[in-house]
Amino acid sequence: MSTTRSSRTETQSEGPPTVLVIDDDRDLREALSRLLRSVGLSVQLFASVAEFLAAERPNAPCCLVLDVRLPGQSGLDFQRELAKLDTRLPIIFITGHGDIPMSVQAMKGGAIEFLTKPFRDQDILDAIAVGLERDRAWRENEDSLAGLKRRFETLTPREREIMLHVVKGRLSKQIAYDIGVSEATVKVHRSNMMRKMEAASLPELGRMADKLKLTS
Repeated sequence: MSTTRSSRTETQSEGPPTVLVIDDDRDLREALSRLLRSVGLSVQLFASVAEFLAAERPNAPCCLVLDVRLPGQSGLDFQRELAKLDTRLPIIFITGHGDIPMSVQAMKGGAIEFLTKPFRDQDILDAIAVGLERDRAWRENEDSLAGLKRRFETLTPREREIMLHVVKGRLSKQIAYDIGVSEATVKVHRSNMMRKMEAASLPELGRMADKLKLTS
């Protein structure tokens, strides 16, 4: 797994991949816990959405195994709530009373899988593997973007101005004319800006600007 320089230090304290299970069937929760721990995964078990919300989410790649029918808030209602809050959490639905409209709704909402009880161990393990990998990719992207924003914030106002010109393809002499300074001054600011942004090339700087939404 590759990480950027900015994210490596943040992910060093990351915990092991964790599966979060919300199901009001105690026997099923315990059976899932035994299965997942047998393949080396960390597990947290909850009997309801309220119980889940009262707990702190681990600092680790996670996915959620979510029962459709729960006391209080249903699994599908909770999926919609997470979407409204823009909370990214890969979801695998499980249910003993599923139907096609229900499964379509879950999948349209971004669920990875919709499994009907009793399901095969391998089916849920495969879905969980996809969910954990998806969350890991999300976390790496967020770490990378956070590091990028921190580097951009170290730029002076002039360096930010020049960065915007550079990513638009303007040459140093053109930038100098546009902002009313000497070409030598532009080159100094440009060099400092590239160093602070840790950009090895103009295409890489352009990709950074796209991630920061500077070119939109």
